[in-house]
Amino acid sequence: MKRYLVVIEETKTGYSAFSPDLDGCVATGETKEEVETRMREAIEFHLDGLKREDLVIPRPHSFSAYLEVPA
Repeated sequence: MKRYLVVIEETKTGYSAFSPDLDGCVATGETKEEVETRMREAIEFHLDGLKREDLVIPRPHSFSAYLEVPA
């Protein structure tokens, strides 16, 4: 099992998500829960496609951090 970073952004119409480790792997949804579910499905689909084409599955290499700055 691999663990990929997913970035979720709020939009005017709901939420969008992407993984910086998986180029082109994106999802949208009306709620945060929906976009998380769809992104999980998108990652599974993406990785399955890479396997079927005998391509290298990218290793997870991104991470996140919150930094406090004066505002």
